[in-house]
Parts: sequence; structure tokens; C-alpha cells
Amino acid sequence: MSEDKPKIIIDEDWKSQVEAEREAAKAGEPGASAPGGSNQPTDATPPAAEAAGSPDGAQDDDPPMPPASLPMLVSSLATEALMALGQIPHPMTGETIARPNLAKYLIDMVAMLKEKTADAAEPEEAQAIEDILHQLRMAFVAVQKK
Repeated sequence: MSEDKPKIIIDEDWKSQVEAEREAAKAGEPGASAPGGSNQPTDATPPAAEAAGSPDGAQDDDPPMPPASLPMLVSSLATEALMALGQIPHPMTGETIARPNLAKYLIDMVAMLKEKTADAAEPEEAQAIEDILHQLRMAFVAVQKK
């Protein structure tokens, strides 16, 4: 029966391969990889970048992201919580499915962030988090009453 078991191969050298690829990318060697190669194609320009028509390979329908910030993180969690409450449809499926346990978890995450960042957050950030948290809690209560 030992023939039926899949053979597991452990790649102990993956960290050094990643580091070598990063160094090669910094040196401006597109498609360079660590010794031993990788499963990635070695073309200098990936097909997706050619189709996008932009020099950095970003697609036209993939706008640049805003800078990372505490309010953006809280906003992302709030959006997920509203989806879990069934208040807004899922962007991929268009369905609205209430998942109260997930919503409560996400609201608790926002509350934890508020608590952990209370001393470090700017007053405007703290107020924005407080407002979002209040709105999420009220939405949660409204869904629970239905």
C-alpha cells in the first residue's frame, strides 16, 4: 500500500531562491530566476503586460491603490461586514447572503483595531473608526431583529 501514498517533496531552499529572484529583479533582469529555475515563463514581457499597453504591466481596469492607512483598513473590514450582514451584494456574485457570525467577527476586529490604536491614531482617524463602528453595530442589531 506504500505505492498509493503520494511522495512529498520539501523544498528547503525556497527562501534563497526568492531572495535571488528579488536581487535579479532589482538589478533589472526581467525573467531572471534563481539557479535551478522555476515554473514561471522566462519571457521578458508577460502577455498580460503586452495586452494592458502600460509600461509597468498594470492593466487599465486595475486602478492604482490609495496609500495604506488605518482608515482604509477599517473601511475594508466595514465593507466586508456589511456584505456579511446582507446589506450590500457581494461584488463578484451579486448575491446578498446574511452571515451574522462573520459580521460579528469583522465588527469585533474593527473594535479591536480601535482599542489597539487608540493612543497612536490621529483624532480624525479615531473619530472615523468610532463612527464606522457605531454604524456597523446598529446595522448588526437591525439585522438581528428581523
